[in-house]
Amino acid sequence: MPETWKPTADIQLLRLRAQLLTTIRAFFAEKLVLEVETPLLCSATGTDPQLDFFASFYHCEPENKEMFLQTSPEFAMKRLLAAGSGSIYQVCKAFRNAEIGRFHNPEFSILEWYRVGFTLDQLMDEVAELVAKVKGRPLGRVNKISYKEVFEQVTGLNPLVFSQKTYAEYAIKNEIKDAILLCGDDHSMWLDFIFSYKVQPSLENQKLCMVYGYPAIQSSLARINNSNPLVSDRFEVFIDGIEIGNGFFELSDAVEQEQRFDLENQDRQRKGLRVIEKDEKFLAALRSGLPDCSGVAIGLDRLLMSISKTKSLDDVIAFPFERA
Repeated sequence: MPETWKPTADIQLLRLRAQLLTTIRAFFAEKLVLEVETPLLCSATGTDPQLDFFASFYHCEPENKEMFLQTSPEFAMKRLLAAGSGSIYQVCKAFRNAEIGRFHNPEFSILEWYRVGFTLDQLMDEVAELVAKVKGRPLGRVNKISYKEVFEQVTGLNPLVFSQKTYAEYAIKNEIKDAILLCGDDHSMWLDFIFSYKVQPSLENQKLCMVYGYPAIQSSLARINNSNPLVSDRFEVFIDGIEIGNGFFELSDAVEQEQRFDLENQDRQRKGLRVIEKDEKFLAALRSGLPDCSGVAIGLDRLLMSISKTKSLDDVIAFPFERA
């Protein structure tokens, strides 16, 4: 019987994790970006139907209320930005239910930062700068490519204009027939499925790749592009084909954000998922005025996997879910 009290990560990798955190803090200190802490246990959570959450209950008579472990510190950090914090970063834990595997652990470490006045391209450059710093060497060529370009290169499909017939024909031809039943007429699900199974593997030989200009239907908390309403100002970061980060030119319009919450809740209802109360504190912060800024979240456990050339999160986390 395995000794389940022991950590799965080697002590040398735990030392490497400590060094990673030291390097990150030095990187942002040099740039005068403020380190902050925000609550992980909050009274609200996001409505994204693709993210499941952990709920808990606070008991202190006469008050009893449901609380949520955060899937990311984003909402609270934007409340600080709206209050005039300036550029900020945070290293913390995040929690996502129903996610476990080689690249997923329900509790994971995240680095999230926001740069006031930065364009999305400036933020992508800073991500590349940070990755080079923590890896301790120049990166060589950093590939920046639009979602539409890489999707069309690999599949021949236009990701911005949906044709269920064309997508289904592609699925049959490329032996991913499960997508037809799973995705139905949901354009966003088709994009996720095809990107994961066909497009993302094509990025495996690229040390650092940033895919930008995600379809507007996958905008999440990003603004819609001013020049093309079919595209959002969002990018994802890949190292050796593994997704490690997600960045936005942040949506600041409270009315549009509330509309997105409503649409996501409608989607949750269609899928038989729980409808989530909107985070009114976050919406109030947007109404007060969020400065123009770009932000990104980086999965530190996956980044550590890349630095250490290990194969699983279990190799870099002291006590993963099964041993927690």
